[in-house]
Amino acid sequence: MAAMIALILSLLIAYMPVHASAITGVRLQGDELVVDFDAPVEGASVFGLQGPDRVAIDVDGINHASFAERDSALGYVRGGQFDEDTARIVVDLHQPVTLSDFRFADDGRSLILALARTSATDFARKLVANRQSLLAPAMARRVAEPGGYSVSMKLAPPRTSRNLPTIYGRDDPRLPLVVIDAGHGGHDPGAVSPHGGKLEKDVTLAIAKAVRDKLVASGQARVALTRDTDSFIVLQNRYAIARKLGADLFISIHADSAENQAASGATVYTLSEVASDREAQRLASRENKADIINGINLGAAGDDLSSILIDLTQRETMNISADFAELLAREAKSNMRVKANPHRFASLMVLKAPDTPSVLFETGYLTNEDDVAFLSSSAGQRRVAQGISSAVQVHFAKKIALR
Repeated sequence: MAAMIALILSLLIAYMPVHASAITGVRLQGDELVVDFDAPVEGASVFGLQGPDRVAIDVDGINHASFAERDSALGYVRGGQFDEDTARIVVDLHQPVTLSDFRFADDGRSLILALARTSATDFARKLVANRQSLLAPAMARRVAEPGGYSVSMKLAPPRTSRNLPTIYGRDDPRLPLVVIDAGHGGHDPGAVSPHGGKLEKDVTLAIAKAVRDKLVASGQARVALTRDTDSFIVLQNRYAIARKLGADLFISIHADSAENQAASGATVYTLSEVASDREAQRLASRENKADIINGINLGAAGDDLSSILIDLTQRETMNISADFAELLAREAKSNMRVKANPHRFASLMVLKAPDTPSVLFETGYLTNEDDVAFLSSSAGQRRVAQGISSAVQVHFAKKIALR
């Protein structure tokens, strides 16, 4: 017991933050925004906000954030103490920007952000949809060197992979295959509605089954469900199922929640460009590159060629996903309530299959009384299924026409 307490104390000390610092100035140096500190900090994150367009920078390990606010070529720079250990700097932009570099100086006493002017669409995709975080050099070294201790434990043998799900529809491999993923399940209920206690895992499963039935009845696609019972599936396995089946399209069904119970309507998410870049890097850096990407075994390709193939495939997949998201939003509007600007970008795990076009469809808000009544009713589920089925059929009809 004494040895265990000593180990825990040593780990806590190793991960304790550096002493809180103060911001000594915020300056513009060419196209770079530089934030200076009087001592090393813990880390920082940056993200975009809209209405109006802003860039926000949170710096951890700051207890004094007073600096002169001023206008600059990028926008009006202001800020202050966000909480007792975090400062927030906000740039009210003159026009949208993108982040081309984000780093700390070697001594950890300056944070440098290179911001370049861009389009509103690019700003939304790269900064609004993605919060990027960075450890300061001192904290990164602490994480890399946790006090000289190590802990090891035996792991049980890996489980055999789960059986692949049933494919419904005509037994014709020429028909496109759509994998429908009912979000949550098992011990993970997802959102819980304050209006009657409906669980997201039950609503999504009912909608997924309605979509399956509608598509099978159309005769235009084959369909598989990642789950057809109240079971839990880890996120990576959801899109892995689609890849193993060779799916032409992956649709993850969810229902949203919000503190504002007036929030209502459906949204469609696709993978953001920054998240795509990270996933491509992760795939490219694997030691065992036996992944099959679009039918090409990366194990037979060199490092440079693997990276190029992954990048090209991911870009094409993202483009197809975005096109389908726009189509789904359009077709859904005639069957259900959809937000005014429904296509969003996010770093969502289930969207990260590099070669399977994927969308996550938030069908509405369980915190909204009208939405939950619609989504939990058989009639509402059929309407949602009709919108998804129409989008799928149009999507594949367009692909056939372009051959």
